[in-house]
Amino acid sequence: MPNVKGKVVLITGASSGIGEAAAYRLAERGAHVVMGARRTDRLEAIASEIRAKGGSAEFRTLDVTSRERMEAFVGYAAGRFGRVDVIVNNAGVMPLSPLAALKVEEWDRMIDVNIRGVLHGIAAGLPLMQQQGFGQFVNIASIGAYSVTPTASVYCATKYAVRAITEGLRLEAGGDIRVTLVSPGVTESELADSISNEEARQAMKEYRRIAIPASAIASSILYAIEQPDEVDVSEIIVRPTASPN
Repeated sequence: MPNVKGKVVLITGASSGIGEAAAYRLAERGAHVVMGARRTDRLEAIASEIRAKGGSAEFRTLDVTSRERMEAFVGYAAGRFGRVDVIVNNAGVMPLSPLAALKVEEWDRMIDVNIRGVLHGIAAGLPLMQQQGFGQFVNIASIGAYSVTPTASVYCATKYAVRAITEGLRLEAGGDIRVTLVSPGVTESELADSISNEEARQAMKEYRRIAIPASAIASSILYAIEQPDEVDVSEIIVRPTASPN
């Protein structure tokens, strides 16, 4: 699509799942993808495969909980390509547990990655986009941004926050910057691997029996980006057809 080819697209949490799938899909359409994550070995492998297919891919180590590292990530992309067209705030964690389990450190981790990580992406990218006079944020939330399920109270709270932040950004950013919220239903990913509580782990195994591939969410991200500049796709929910949630 003309509105994707040549765009500089930054993706956080790009070493697996939705972030990885988005990197492949966008690179196939001619975007310059800049991937960030903590696992640089995975990023290197993904970048090598994209380049082998004729695509453009760069990567940098990134911890989204650090504002300084996020600023360095965005600064690298701007220095390398002269601009930043899109930031996909995708990094997230999901260590579910009942509140009574008092997994306070896991709660803090979800708040740091899922909320602060998105805010750090906005803080690093918004001034640059305002200076450029164009840009787009694609923030990845969850079906958990619309309803709460047992063991997912804190996770859902973080995704409700991403939904609220995204809508606030859309209202404040002005007519030159597009803002999109993509909310996946149950999707194949490594998110469930971080669940340490046995009750929540078993419940998630059952819940994920009808998971859709990460490529389905990548297609939604592509759809939002490829629209004409005057078209802002504000909100997309993508879930399995068979899912009641």
